[in-house]
Amino acid sequence: MILRVAAASHLGLVRRRNEDAYHVGPNLLAVADGLGGHVAGDVASTTVIDTMKWYDRAVEASALATTLGGAISTANDALRQRVEAEPDLAGMGTTLVALLHNGTSAVLANVGDSRAYLLRGGPGDGQTVQLTEDHVYRHLVADSADVPHLPEKLARFLDGRADGRSPDLTPLTLRPEDRLLLCSDGLSSYVPHHLLHAALRAAGTPQDAVDQLITLALEYGGPDNVTAVVADIDDQ
Repeated sequence: MILRVAAASHLGLVRRRNEDAYHVGPNLLAVADGLGGHVAGDVASTTVIDTMKWYDRAVEASALATTLGGAISTANDALRQRVEAEPDLAGMGTTLVALLHNGTSAVLANVGDSRAYLLRGGPGDGQTVQLTEDHVYRHLVADSADVPHLPEKLARFLDGRADGRSPDLTPLTLRPEDRLLLCSDGLSSYVPHHLLHAALRAAGTPQDAVDQLITLALEYGGPDNVTAVVADIDDQ
């Protein structure tokens, strides 16, 4: 199994700095979104991604989940150590969505509201499904539709503390012609799902898909930084 990957990040049309960070490597894909309105979101996202890079290697299928979970724990520790060294950074935090694979098997991890999507069947066919669940407070209530004004505030993210920062880990079975998207909420929170699906389905290559998705985010006002990583699964 080969992943053909493209990625891009854009400041957007409102923010003054890009607090997203991403990594595309042989075995690891990751997107981190530093928390807007907090201290040094860009430092948080970059610290996490720089730590995750050390785990970009092939491991046995049985070790994928523990390796990825351990990488995220180490990245969270790196945030804590950074704050201890630079107290002015206290309060920084970031989301994370990441995929670790070994060529045949894969595990997906997420903390926060950065998302992963799967287009099964590849370009020109299939349906796009969201693989991750946003860690926001309204999802903690069983009948959230009956409770008005539940906040969209994140219930889980990485900020160096140990309590409640563990990721969701999901084993994935990838097939030839699948198309994966990892993105920050600068895309998923503003571009309607049907347009996101249409872009993934219509684009001939991962780079075409990334370009179309970034353009859509900007057409919808570009209120936030936007990052997209698109990977096509090939059996050659």
